[in-house]
Amino acid sequence: MTASGDAARDKRLAKIGTAVFAAAPATAAGLLPWVVTRWKVNQPVPGGLPAQCAGVLLIGAGAAVITNSFARFALEGLGTPAPFAPPKNLVVSGFYQFVRNPIYVGIGAAITGQGLLLGQPKLFGLAALGAIPVVAFVRLYEEPTLARRFGAEYEDYRANVPRWLPRLTPWRQQG
Repeated sequence: MTASGDAARDKRLAKIGTAVFAAAPATAAGLLPWVVTRWKVNQPVPGGLPAQCAGVLLIGAGAAVITNSFARFALEGLGTPAPFAPPKNLVVSGFYQFVRNPIYVGIGAAITGQGLLLGQPKLFGLAALGAIPVVAFVRLYEEPTLARRFGAEYEDYRANVPRWLPRLTPWRQQG
């Protein structure tokens, strides 16, 4: 197969893998909140309409960040966020210019938004509880793996882009 044929195959496999792996955030940000709340709106919603509007914005922003970040893994990274099909290239564009873990941040935003929209504070607890294994995974597996795989390129990225709280300006890779 030619180099361009290999690249096309890699992109196709990355797209398929990304679509399959998308079940994880869909479960975390969709199925689990549904199991906890059955989408029941507590009446009256604490904070009223302003809280619900903020919730809708957080849900939409979280979904957009997750979708865009997954697409970048497939199209630019030529892989997936999943450990079994890692990217060939370090992804540092899009939302990754602002925060190193936009998918996890997007999931947290979506769950928090659902808590506001539905007036269900227990979803804030779900988001906080879910953060514990995510932080452990990122610190104990993901970051050391990326450092080994991408070396100085990842170290430069890690030194300039925060893990959880986004930068105000996009980081641009030098070179």
